[in-house]
Amino acid sequence: MTPERFEKIKRMLDQRQADLIVIMEEVHKSHNLSAIIRTCDAMGVAYAHSVIPKGGYRDFNNTAKGAGRWVEVSQHQTVGQCFDVLREQGKRIVCANFSDKAVDYREEDYTQPTAILFGQELFGVTPEAAEKADGHVIIPMMGMTASYNVSVSAAIILAEAQRQRHAKGMFSSVQLDEAEYQRLLFTFAYPKEAQELLEQGRPFPSLDENGQICS
Repeated sequence: MTPERFEKIKRMLDQRQADLIVIMEEVHKSHNLSAIIRTCDAMGVAYAHSVIPKGGYRDFNNTAKGAGRWVEVSQHQTVGQCFDVLREQGKRIVCANFSDKAVDYREEDYTQPTAILFGQELFGVTPEAAEKADGHVIIPMMGMTASYNVSVSAAIILAEAQRQRHAKGMFSSVQLDEAEYQRLLFTFAYPKEAQELLEQGRPFPSLDENGQICS
């Protein structure tokens, strides 16, 4: 761990948005999972949640190990379980969905604690998610195409969320609490060691100002 890389990781964590969440509901194609998670990283999203498709994933673990190295992804068996977890955290849940109550995605206030749900590639958001969500948003279409690819939709909406939060100065102060900041700092700086310590049930050691493990 070089001091330069350690500082880069800290700069990333300094801007991570702890209360802006992405939900991938039954998104099953690895390239879409990877693209959405990469967008989360680029937009400052710290956490994503994935509702497991009925037929399972073909290559989720490798996707998570690659694009997901910098974004923590939690998996859920059902969308109801996912919603319960996020509602306990005080998140407002909105889904990207064509419906009578959907509003232009730019009208939503993403500076509040928000989870944004994107549905499965072919069928979109499930009826259960649509019913339980607090709101629906759409991206206006001006051509002949009926919809965007799910990963493109995620990029467009997250870019608006980032714009709103930047305008409000939310990237100028650390959003993560100290304990979570230190946990993620060690995890990102020393991923192999972090995994070993987790498997052993041991706490993470402290790091000095240069990113070296304190003895």
